[in-house]
Amino acid sequence: MKFAPEYVTNVLNENFEDAKQLLLSPLMAINYAHLVMLAETGIVSAADARALRFALDGISIDTVREVLYDGTYEDLFFYIERLIKNACEEDVAGRLHTARSRNDIDMTMYRMRQLEFILVLAGATLDLRDALLSLAERHTGTVYGAHTHTQPAQPSTIAHYLLAVVEQLERDTTRLAAAYESTNRNPLGACAITGTGFPIDRTLTSALLGFAGPTGNTYGSIATVDYLLESTSATSVLIVGLGRVVQDLLLWCTMEFGYLRLSDGFVQGSSIMPQKRNPVALEHARAIGSKAVGQAQAITTAVHNTPFGDIVDTEDDLQPLVASMFGDAIRMVTLVAAAMRLADFDVAQLASRAAHGGTTLTELADTLVRDHGLAFRCAHGIAALLLKAQTEDPAVSLSAALTSASTAILGRPLEYSEADLQRILSPAHFVKVRTTWGGPAPAETTRAIGESRRLLQDDRDGWKARRSRLVAAETSLRARVKRL
Repeated sequence: MKFAPEYVTNVLNENFEDAKQLLLSPLMAINYAHLVMLAETGIVSAADARALRFALDGISIDTVREVLYDGTYEDLFFYIERLIKNACEEDVAGRLHTARSRNDIDMTMYRMRQLEFILVLAGATLDLRDALLSLAERHTGTVYGAHTHTQPAQPSTIAHYLLAVVEQLERDTTRLAAAYESTNRNPLGACAITGTGFPIDRTLTSALLGFAGPTGNTYGSIATVDYLLESTSATSVLIVGLGRVVQDLLLWCTMEFGYLRLSDGFVQGSSIMPQKRNPVALEHARAIGSKAVGQAQAITTAVHNTPFGDIVDTEDDLQPLVASMFGDAIRMVTLVAAAMRLADFDVAQLASRAAHGGTTLTELADTLVRDHGLAFRCAHGIAALLLKAQTEDPAVSLSAALTSASTAILGRPLEYSEADLQRILSPAHFVKVRTTWGGPAPAETTRAIGESRRLLQDDRDGWKARRSRLVAAETSLRARVKRL
């Protein structure tokens, strides 16, 4: 078949180049696993299996990756098939394709590559969790002013903030694990769409390729893309969440805030302004993450409204996007983790700004409720009037402002000493008494850090086991091939 030059240039050439870089190794593993299965089930003879094994052994992945597409063969699969035919009798070479199709082969390749991407992204996410926990451990007592609606809200601690990020990343890790399990099923054996009448062993090929087991319905094996969309969704949620954190970190790096200082290795100067110390690592992380989210959306859009049937041709064109999405997500997560491991917080600056804007007035209202049995809404009004009085006349004392405010609302004064009010309104006291489960009190954040450390180790063990399964499968496949 002679293909139109426009089709060759715009489709076949591009897909061939992408497949060489992304899918060649999985394709060769599939060839070997399928051959072992054909031999062990007796579908091909021992002699033919041996000849096919030596033909496959003669194919150099590095050499194939250097090949330029010339339009002679439709795609990488047919190019590899020609190399096999060149190495053994054509009749023997053709037996390797018994009980399989490019449909199930391609879907298996996509899943194998995706499993690897998820493993790497999960590993980067675990490292980021570790970096943030290490930082949190150093700052359980570092008070700062948290914001809501971009306005000063209440004092918290840097550890409390970082733990919120870590918990989000813990859920991201769970989502990646779910995406991994959805991907971790082997379509090989589904053939074109209905499976085969040959006595194949799909469980064997699944084990040899490191899958948890075969996919179920053979139609769904070559038609469904939910496994892919689950991965793009998990990646998007991870990156969008982390991007919001990066926005905060960049704000904290500004001279106006001065909370965070990146190490020299993560900043750049200016070609004209000698004073500049630009937090470019975080700026690049933000942009790289946006690319990943855009690629995830593009993948979703590309499969939207496609027929519920053979999805291979659509997914073929999407493989570079899948690789780029995961690659950019991994870059972003890795970059943020590295930058935060060496970052420093200005504890004094954080403390000096923590009480600005009346951020501790909630605790004054709470104290009035506890000490005098007031309704919280009433106590809230007294605290608000106190702030108003101090804003209008900074020279007025806290005790005088409270007396005036309580008299205005209650008709009677509530009297506290100036020292007591300063203690009640101190950011350190505010944080100390917030011992609620999940709150910022140092004892509580220390407990939460311990929990997150234990979960991190459990997750590391789980992802290590997933990696080990793939390594063991590869070792087993090599051993079974040698016995052919």
